Parts: sequence; structure tokens; C-alpha cells
Amino acid sequence: MSDSKLSKDVQVASRQQQFLNVISRDEATEKFQAALNLGPLGIEAVSLNDAHGRILAEDLIAAIDVPGFDRSNVDGFALIADDTTGAMEESPRQLQLNDESLLPGRIPQITVQPGTATPISTGGVLPRGADAVIMIEETDFVELNGHSRLEVSKSVPPGNMITYAGTDIANGETVLWAHTRITSREIGIFASLGLTKVNVFKQPQVAIISTGDEVVAPGDELPVGAVYDSNAAILSAAVEECGGQAILVGRVRDNLDELNSLIQEALKHDVVLLSGGTSKGAGDLSYQVVQKFNDPGIVAHGVALKPGKPICLAVTQGKPVVILPGFPTSAIFTFYEFVAPVIREFAAQDSQRRKTISAKLPIRINSGRGRTEYSLVRLFPTSDETFAFPIGKGSGSVTTFSHADGFITIPQHLEIVDAGTVINVTLLDEEIRTAELVVIGSHCIGLDYLLSQLNSTGIKSSVMHVGSEAGLAALKRGECHLAGVHLFDEKTNTYNRPFLNDDLEMIPGYRRMQCFVCRVDDDRFANKDAQTALQVAVSEPACSMVNRNHGSGTRILTDQLLKEFDMPQRPNGYSKQVKSHNAVAAAIRQGRADWGIAIESVARHYGLRTIPVQEEHYDFVTRKEFSKSPAIQEFRALLLEDSVNEKLSELGFTRTSS
Repeated sequence: MSDSKLSKDVQVASRQQQFLNVISRDEATEKFQAALNLGPLGIEAVSLNDAHGRILAEDLIAAIDVPGFDRSNVDGFALIADDTTGAMEESPRQLQLNDESLLPGRIPQITVQPGTATPISTGGVLPRGADAVIMIEETDFVELNGHSRLEVSKSVPPGNMITYAGTDIANGETVLWAHTRITSREIGIFASLGLTKVNVFKQPQVAIISTGDEVVAPGDELPVGAVYDSNAAILSAAVEECGGQAILVGRVRDNLDELNSLIQEALKHDVVLLSGGTSKGAGDLSYQVVQKFNDPGIVAHGVALKPGKPICLAVTQGKPVVILPGFPTSAIFTFYEFVAPVIREFAAQDSQRRKTISAKLPIRINSGRGRTEYSLVRLFPTSDETFAFPIGKGSGSVTTFSHADGFITIPQHLEIVDAGTVINVTLLDEEIRTAELVVIGSHCIGLDYLLSQLNSTGIKSSVMHVGSEAGLAALKRGECHLAGVHLFDEKTNTYNRPFLNDDLEMIPGYRRMQCFVCRVDDDRFANKDAQTALQVAVSEPACSMVNRNHGSGTRILTDQLLKEFDMPQRPNGYSKQVKSHNAVAAAIRQGRADWGIAIESVARHYGLRTIPVQEEHYDFVTRKEFSKSPAIQEFRALLLEDSVNEKLSELGFTRTSS
């Protein structure tokens, strides 16, 4: 078909220009920051209620003493220390009581003379003449010849149980330094000095704009092909973490005039972030607006890193205007790489130097030469070493960051990082979020429920879904405590046990039904058994399947079924591999595939037709050395609870006793 017969939109999209000058990460950072006047944006006075988390803009010099008077630390009696010399329980000293009681806030009227004492409460003002306070427990009140006397049974030194004026804070003392981050402790100091306002550095206001016809506001109906706007929420929280104030300017569809108007409104603020539209395709309007700036305008568009290559860095009116990639992982990576340091500078926050640790890579990672690549990882510490498992789900994943402990940086000249390599991991948090139970293996919603129950008991778990074979391999290497598996052995016609070695021990789990899954309105499979349905599916070229990933128990079952039913040719769609039962069900429900193999509970949740194929055993495997650990013992106990088994039954599973 010639270009003249194609629509204009198709022609433009097909001929989109890509990035004209892809530069390195370091060069992009240098150009971007050189175009900005980095540093605090100014000072403002805020109330104590609004000061938490802000940065103090100037040294705090005390204008008063704290405390402002000599005060008692205990309930007791103010007296002269010399009057207690030699006092013991066997030979107490007797003092005359003065006729006043010093409660907190009461000004003393009577001077303590030698041989006298005045009752005083904790926090009370020390009277003139007194140089010590004795605790009430070390005294006794007696009547002698009609007169009240205080018997002191312990000798105390001068200054005993007294806090003198200015002991805590002295008038003229520098109490806090500028650039201190204000927490509840600092707010307590402000209040003790009688302050109602404090001078802090201004928070940079960061305007956030979401773009794209496909972006839908959370709470609205989600049509096929659309996504909820998670980037705005993620970026807002990230901006706050960097000391900025997030301003959600709006969400705009792919309309050039509306977007241009919204960007002009956003430029009233200190930083402008756009999510999506950074490429040079027909629908990427953000770039078309930003490229009109020329003061200096775009300083970098296209950076040699993954994820995040399409990022566009611009400056206008002295303000950063950044178009982040639309996919969540790309957006947040590039935010932390390029935008976060700028916001922290504007907010007078300390530059963030993330902590790094060494860890071993259990699997090989391939990288593209010529670009810096980041790979998010989960850290699994063992008694001997720490393993870093890559968890990349693609730059469109919204969960990757929340599940990650850190990331590794693969230099642009490196193409392969071999398994067993010791690598540096940059932590996303200051410390590793250690878990008492590390689970690697096949995913199941029954396992999700069990770990949720375990979490409610205070035992935290860390989970990675990689399939039965990979989970069992990780367990054999000692990289986890538990693996969920459903592997069928054709030789013995049994599940899971034949795959164990002498170091492993099985914890019986439950049974679940694997099914041939299709849409309820697909008449090709109505009233068919599994074998007939498979024959129909394989024989029709237009009938497309969605398959599971290598190493999963379901993929192994699928291959066994095709072999058992003597179907030599691979079905249409066989190479389309997904990593979960849910992904199989979603593809079928949305019409991107016609059939697949998935567990019954998930398929029914998606409203699909299920044709039983085979009941399988989903069991748990641990190392014998872990079997007596509190986490494994608690996990075993959960499986014996009646309420837990009732819930598993509701989910569509049958508990296995052995």
C-alpha cells in the first residue's frame, strides 16, 4: 500500500523522528544544572504547626534562659546543704518548716534560713537562701513538744536535685544551626523559647501535569487501552520527600492548545514536571510545546540510559521544565536522577548520598552497550551473604519500585553481568527491609492469603514470583526459606516430591484445578472436554493462545498436554509468554488471545469459561535447616487452622493432608 492510501496520522506516526542527539547521563546532568541558579529560593516565616520537616533558614540564638529560674527536680524540701551534714537514719537532723508550700509557678516569699526548710514540688521555684533539695522519701514529719519538725535522714550536697537557670538553654546561646531539618525535637525547642513562628527556607513549588488521551483519573471508569494516572501520585509523594510542595496543575488530553495553556499556568511555580509526551511521535505534544522555549530551552533530549532514554530537560525563565517518560518506572528513575537533586537544592535540603552494599547476583543480566542501565533488585540476606535478584517488570510497572530494595548500575560499556558476580547495590532506603521469611517460586493467590495472615502475626515476608523451577533452584542454592511449587513428574505420575533432594523438605499445601480457559461467548469450545477443546484450538489458525513462561508449572503442564494429545504443531500464540495466571485471564477477557491454561479460581474471577484439565498439587518446600525456624513453624501452624482452610476453600482450593 502506498503512502497516499494511508491516513495522515498513520504516515506521521510511522515517520516519527527519534532523538537527534542522545548524550550521556553525566553530560545531561551537567548541562541541565549549568542552566539553573541552584540554591535556596528564599526565606519565609511559618508557624510551629507548619514547621515540621522544613529546613531552618538561620541560626537560632536563645533570647531567654531555659529554665528561666532555679527549679526543683523532685517533690521534697528546699534547704541548706550544710544543715544535712552527718544526717543518717540512726541520727537524723531536725529542721524547722517554713510556712509556705512552693507549687510550680508560685513565687517564694520566705527566705530559707539556717536550720529551716520549705516544702517544694517538682518544677517549683527554688527560694532564696536554699542551695539544695532533698527528696520527700528521705525525710520524716514529726511533732515534738507541740512543734512540727522535719527530720532529715540523709546528707545531701549543694545543688542536689536542682536545675539552675540557663542549664538547658542559656540566653545568647546558639541552640540550632541553619540548615537543620526540623523534627518534633526542634519544635520542642522553639516552643520552650516561646516562639510562635520560625524562619525556614521556602519550599519549591513543583507543578505536575499529566498528559495523554489514555490517562484516566483514579475513580473514573477504566476503558480498555487506558491507564489510571499513577504517575501524578508517585511524583507528588517523591516531590514531598525531596522537600518540595507538589502542585497538581491538571490532567490534559492530547490537545496542543490546552497543553500550552496549562504549561503557561504551571510556570507560575518553581519547577514544572510533565509526565508523558517526551518522544517525537505524532501524539507526543509535550515536546512540541517545550521545544519553543529558547532561554535556553531544551538542554538535553534523549539520554543514554535505561530506563528513561526519552527524558527531555529544559529551562525557561530560569525554571526547570522536565518531560518525564510516561511509564512509571522510567518516570521515577529519571526523576530521582535529574529532578530530585534540583528540588533538594532549591529546598536547601542535604544532597542525598544513598548507601550502597555489596551483594551477589544469582542470575545473569544482559545489558545494551552504549547506555547506562539501571536494574531494580530485591535483596535477600542469608546467614552467609546477601543476594540481589533483579525484579524488572518493564518500565510500565507501577509496583517495581515499591517491591525493590535498591538498584544496580550497569556501565554503558558492559553488555553482560554474569551470575555469581559481586555487585554494588544502591539502597532506596537507608536500611535493608529485612524479612523473617523469604519466599521465591510460583505465584498463587492462596499463597498471597497465607502470607497476609503471617504478616498479621508480626512475621514479615519478602516474595518474588519466578516460577516453580526457578524457585526450587533458588531454594537449593540457599537463597530463600520457602518455595511454592507445582511440578509434575511424568515418570512417577506425582507432583513435587520427585524434584526434592536430601537437603529439602516438603510442606503439603493444597490442590487446585488447572483449566482450559476461554471466553464464555466463544461457541467453539462450548460443551467440550479439555482434549477436544485443545484439538479445536490447535486446528484453527485464527485461534490464538496465551502461554505461560518457561519454568512455570503451568507451562510444563501445557507442553505435556500437547504431547499427550498428540498435537505436534505449536498452537498459534504459543510464543506469547506471560508470568502469571492473571495475565493469561486478562489477555483472554480482552480478546488479545482466545485460550490458555490457568487455574480455575483466577479464571472465574475474570468471568471466563473453565474446562477442567488436571488437579495439581501446589506445595511448599523448605530447607531442612530452616524447618525449625519460627517463621516456618508459624507457616506450618497456619495451614492447620480451620479458619485458614475455610478461606482457602472459598478461594477454590482443597487442602492437602499429606
